[in-house]
Amino acid sequence: MDRSTEHVLARRTLLAGAAALGAGAVWGTAHGAAAGGWPRPVDQASVDAQAARLSRGLIALRRDIHRHPEGPGQEQRTAALVARRLRAAGLAVTTGVGGHGVVGVLWGSRPGRTVAYRADMDAVPPKDIVGGGPAPAHLCGHDIHTTVAVGVAQVLARLRRRLAGTVVFLFQPAEESLSGARALIDAGVLERAGVQEIHALHCGPFPVGRFAVTGGFGMPGQDKGEVILPGPDASEAAARLAAAVGGLATVALPQTPADLERIIDEAQTPDGPLTRFVAARAVAQGPKVGVSYRCWPEERYREVREAVRDLAASYPGAEVRFPAEPFPAMVCPEPEGRVLAGHLRHTLGRDAVTRLHAAFPPFSGEDFALYLARVPGTYTFLGVRSPGAPVTAGYPHYPDFAPDERAIGLGVRAMAGWLAQRTLETRTGPGES
Repeated sequence: MDRSTEHVLARRTLLAGAAALGAGAVWGTAHGAAAGGWPRPVDQASVDAQAARLSRGLIALRRDIHRHPEGPGQEQRTAALVARRLRAAGLAVTTGVGGHGVVGVLWGSRPGRTVAYRADMDAVPPKDIVGGGPAPAHLCGHDIHTTVAVGVAQVLARLRRRLAGTVVFLFQPAEESLSGARALIDAGVLERAGVQEIHALHCGPFPVGRFAVTGGFGMPGQDKGEVILPGPDASEAAARLAAAVGGLATVALPQTPADLERIIDEAQTPDGPLTRFVAARAVAQGPKVGVSYRCWPEERYREVREAVRDLAASYPGAEVRFPAEPFPAMVCPEPEGRVLAGHLRHTLGRDAVTRLHAAFPPFSGEDFALYLARVPGTYTFLGVRSPGAPVTAGYPHYPDFAPDERAIGLGVRAMAGWLAQRTLETRTGPGES
């Protein structure tokens, strides 16, 4: 039995039991395919034409979301705005999923695969803004992510007569707190719809018009722990231990724009210094040392934990505490990344794509990791840096983050064409050249 036949049978079984999933669980239902001959599949020229018609409205949508930032778990207004747009486009919509999550389902008119697309909706909380801030703000580009996803849904809805399969749009809350993906997964969004793969974009400090593909790499996870030291001189010992743990780092937090530029260049360098790294931070507070670090590859967590324990062993009676498991790294499958790079070069031009050769950025994580632990997919950086703009204008979480809005239309064109390709029964597309 081939994969497509297995999928058809699995969907029939799923649909037979859909009523048991509870009222409103529309992402587990199906739409009847059109009878008779099938129209030709969605092509990039049609995608581009529809995206151009939507451009002005999407920029207005982004500005609306940007003016009303909502922190992790507080995305009520944004979710309502998204739900209205999706319903107007003809998608089946469920709200209140895993908090303020929104699930929109678009059924094509011809048989095909079920593919998901995720967009995060929350703003950066004050404590996570570089240098701190007075209130949540859209300084990570989630307003653009949400807008691009709405645009992709609108484009494909207008082309649904030629669209194969099903596209499931996941508008996720609480990415900044690394809790939103878990909430949506626990709500069953992948299993109920029979999602076979998942994709996402994230704003990045690359020139507007360029996509940085992450196949084979991704973003690091995170591990946190603490060391408690006994004795009357515990505070002084903690300060010394914190300095020693900080010395495990192989990459330092950037202090200048030049540091950021170097990190971006190193991430695009094959076998460069970021191919294998530790980014560690240790803070002494009285007799305690708080330890937080990221590393790549993921297997290094055991190594770093052992190094911390070895350093702590120099202080008799020290107690080392780590959670059972670190938050996982986001590891993007290499085959899907390679095909995506080829697809984007074929449809948008060779200069539209760069390949990352390291986990990037080394100081940030992503709960999209939890989706990729269950189904394959891609996670791609959408270049948002305007020509001549400082690097911090395109680097998320900096207070002067100011993405070029031309990236919205480019993201819509790229992802609408890509999803239409991925829903075809036989996964086809040009490989990387």
